[in-house]
Amino acid sequence: MKSILITGASAGIGRATARRFLAEGWCVGLMARRRDALEEAAEGFRNAVILPADVSSEISVDASVSAFLERAGRFDVLFNNAGMFGPGTLIDEIPFDEWRKVVDVNLNGMFLAARAAFRAMRTQDPQGGRIINNGSISAHAPREFSIAYTTTKHAITGMTKSLSLDGRAFDIACGQIDIGNARTDLLEGLIERNPDNPPPVMNVSHVADAVFQMATLPPEANVQFMTIMATKMPFVGRG
Repeated sequence: MKSILITGASAGIGRATARRFLAEGWCVGLMARRRDALEEAAEGFRNAVILPADVSSEISVDASVSAFLERAGRFDVLFNNAGMFGPGTLIDEIPFDEWRKVVDVNLNGMFLAARAAFRAMRTQDPQGGRIINNGSISAHAPREFSIAYTTTKHAITGMTKSLSLDGRAFDIACGQIDIGNARTDLLEGLIERNPDNPPPVMNVSHVADAVFQMATLPPEANVQFMTIMATKMPFVGRG
């Protein structure tokens, strides 16, 4: 049985992706802070591994990866997905603690999960695996009032490139999926605030399908970067 660990699996993109892989019969590690939400996301599946954890905690991430390996036996894929948007305002109105929260989850958390996965993939027999980082349209073209989120997502692109380069010798592939306006609870608030001019959105299931496509490539193939978004998003030509 193939295995994948998904961070931020309790809601949104992470939840949809976890259920896609569970339905395909993979051993799926679901990592997020809320056990009850993880159990709800995995309802009906015996091939789920519930991993309550704080991705910004080194101890918590390493313990969860160890627990996942005990159950799965092998670490095939990490979907490094957990993230948060943070305060939507100008830089001079952002308290440093709020900035640090976004960096802790979006950057430090993804580093910790990637480090633990890389370690497992490098030392298992046979060697190798795949890391898929959740980037964002904002890794290329930011929204207004998103300096914390945008900065961390630009950093993830650098992380993806470094992991891809450093992983070659160990058969560890790394790619990035940049997602724009999947209809999740996060987008619902934006839609509600703009009833007369709602943003274009796509069903989150399309994102789950795209991650599944990336994850199921043979070892000799890799999607380095993929952009999937609502067709009418103002990404190309933004600015």
